[in-house]
Amino acid sequence: MASEAVLTLTDDSFESDVLGAAEPVLVDFWAEWCQPCKMLAPAMDEIAEEYAGRAKVGKMNIDDHKVIASQFNIMSIPTVLLFHDGQLKNTFVGLSGKDKFTGALDELL
Repeated sequence: MASEAVLTLTDDSFESDVLGAAEPVLVDFWAEWCQPCKMLAPAMDEIAEEYAGRAKVGKMNIDDHKVIASQFNIMSIPTVLLFHDGQLKNTFVGLSGKDKFTGALDELL
């Protein structure tokens, strides 16, 4: 079960939840059929809990929300994008370890 600290992002909410956020935001682009995405989910949940109040973690289902995924040229999943101050700061393609994401977040905090 997903952590309540993880935002469910949509094409409509992306601008306010991600680009308009005061804190850094990790966005996990995923799909229900993607096995590596499911393997990444627990790490995203942990990061959301550990960084609550300092950073946000959001998940965007690319099957349901294609506009933002195509806007950022998401070609393979999982892809995690890190945003801060409305700007794309980092891109992680494929299954990465939790420490990669926390290290990138810590640089921005």
